[in-house]
Formats: sequence, C-alpha cells, structure tokens
Amino acid sequence: MNTSEDEKHEFPRWEELYEQQEVESLPWFNPELDEDLEKALDELGLRSGSALDLGTGPGTQAIHLARRGFDVTATDISEAAIRLASEKAQNEGLEITWEQDDILDTRLDRQFDFIFDRECFVCLR
Repeated sequence: MNTSEDEKHEFPRWEELYEQQEVESLPWFNPELDEDLEKALDELGLRSGSALDLGTGPGTQAIHLARRGFDVTATDISEAAIRLASEKAQNEGLEITWEQDDILDTRLDRQFDFIFDRECFVCLR
C-alpha cells in the first residue's frame, strides 16, 4: 500500500517516542496480560502454538505469551521498541522472534495459529 508523504506524517514519530520516553510512561503500556487476550486463550483452551503480537510496542504481551509456552513472533514499526522489548525478554531468558516490520508493507511470509493486536490497528484509518 502506497501512502502519500502527508499521510505518513499523520502517524506519531515512533522512534522518537521510544528513544526519548520511558516505556512505562507511554499511554499504551500495560505490564499485565491483556484481559481480553487472557479470556480468549482460556475460553479457546489455547496453551501453545505460534502467535504473532502485531505492533508489539513495549513487548509485554509477547513476553506474557512466551511465558505461557507460545512460540512468539513480535513485530513493530519501531526499531527502538523492538530493541527495548528484546532486551527485556532476554533478561528473562525468553526466546521471542523480534522483527521490525510495517504492517502496511509487511515482510511477514508465514502463518500463525493466532494473531494478537492490542494497539496497532487503532492507529490506522
């Protein structure tokens, strides 16, 4: 999908946000497993499989999924977000595949058992 230069500037400057602010101070930071995600996992009986955390941001949801035994791939448009989330996961000894990716021009080429989006699509028109 091609976007005009004007449309590109409507999005926040993700790199600056993640480089200049503490992750925990960002309005979308949630240290807990998302309630809706937890409910869906429990209702569907999902205990393992491949998961994509789309627009992972601080990576907290990807980390929670990895703790639960999922094979997690987490993507974000911001390289800084990916770097910071990856460091946090490494400190916990968790294996997560981190990829910088733009969902409007994705390079993802595989399927997942489920895809989770907490804050990515709300940023799109």
